[in-house]
Amino acid sequence: MSETAKIENRILIIDDDADLCDLLTNYLQQEGYVIETAFDSQEGLKKAQSNGFSFIVLDVMLPGMSGFDVLRKIRLTSQVPILMLTARGGEVDRIVGLEMGADDYMPKPFNPRELVARIRAIKRRGSEESWSEGSVEKAEQLVIGDIILDLATRTVKQEEDMVVMTAAEFSLLEALIKSVGHVVKREDLARGVFGRKLAMFDRSIDVHISSLRKKLGSHVNGVERIKTVRSVGYLYVGF
Repeated sequence: MSETAKIENRILIIDDDADLCDLLTNYLQQEGYVIETAFDSQEGLKKAQSNGFSFIVLDVMLPGMSGFDVLRKIRLTSQVPILMLTARGGEVDRIVGLEMGADDYMPKPFNPRELVARIRAIKRRGSEESWSEGSVEKAEQLVIGDIILDLATRTVKQEEDMVVMTAAEFSLLEALIKSVGHVVKREDLARGVFGRKLAMFDRSIDVHISSLRKKLGSHVNGVERIKTVRSVGYLYVGF
């Protein structure tokens, strides 16, 4: 087995709840994943920075540094997909985590089956069947105005500059560009990017859209790049 294949199945769980780590380890191993755990922030950060994992499950409440601090340090060098666990499920914790670069979150307690579904959805490479192609033909690259999406490497260029994005941000941008000029419903984005329905007051999509606007610029030639269609969804404007 190649090193890439080995890494692809490896998940790191950073949580000080040993019983929860044991439960998730047993469950995820049955799904074919190789699991490592860390029970404190320093150990978790050290393992995460080894770049030996394809996914990280990160608890917000950790001894020492908080999960937010660990997330911030990981994002300095890596865009590995990260799902955060929030004990209270409070909206503030969820929004802060997403704004700092988390791909998704889950409030405790949760069903391990749902965690597996979230992991698969985030890791999933955007499939052609998930989105209508709209006016953009199937290609290795999607080019819209000053933006180039490379679907093979899942990288984004704006003119000649690389734009660093999380897995969720890339999938969201890909979905919008594949439907350029057409409104994509928030519910469809959530189902395609996160593999789940949006709960009431769930602002995950909105926070990721805000991040995309910050990274790509809100306007091009005075025209809004990603338009909000109130109570419906979002539209990427072609230039």
